[in-house]
Amino acid sequence: MKHIYCISGLGADEKMFSKVQFPQHEIHFIKWILPEKNESIDAYAQRLTKQIHHQNPILIGLSFGGIMCIEIARQIETDLVIIISSIKSGNEMPLWMRLSGKLKLNRLFPMRSYKITRPFQDYNLGITTKEEREMVYDYRKNINTVYSNWAVNAILNWENKSAPKKLYHIHGDMDRIFSIKKIKPDYTIHKGGHLMILNKSDEVNQCINSILKANNSER
Repeated sequence: MKHIYCISGLGADEKMFSKVQFPQHEIHFIKWILPEKNESIDAYAQRLTKQIHHQNPILIGLSFGGIMCIEIARQIETDLVIIISSIKSGNEMPLWMRLSGKLKLNRLFPMRSYKITRPFQDYNLGITTKEEREMVYDYRKNINTVYSNWAVNAILNWENKSAPKKLYHIHGDMDRIFSIKKIKPDYTIHKGGHLMILNKSDEVNQCINSILKANNSER
């Protein structure tokens, strides 16, 4: 039985994978940890590998979790990497994000969630139900600001130029965080937004299981 390690989006947890099914695989969840002062993204990824207890695991990452999967895969041998609603390199990042990173605007205006900005944030995330809205609100309310400010800075300044040998990208054509205009995914979910792992879970499951079956048949 193969072991799958999942990493959720920024500040989120395993509930984001609650509607994803992995038949004949054992599932584990990598938890976010607090960054050390001025810690690099590769050093942070190295510390996350301490939560991986099986050789050649399959990594599945959502959004920022996808970025971290790619970073982890540079440090350990992996069987397969699947990223969802994420990016493979800084070149797939929206221009405004890249400029914000270069100009260090995130340090001038640290990440905060205010009542007046929540509808706009919810729209960008592609939230479609009350359940999703409450889940995301809970994450925002409880997120550690040291972690969130570090994570946003890490994303905006990510300059990856390489990819794991077996990397698959699942993306929605209506993702408003990472626009598909700059992305060439292996699987595209029609009308899928950034949270399609919740509200387009059937389609996402089909893509994941197709990848897993193909990977098994190669052995």
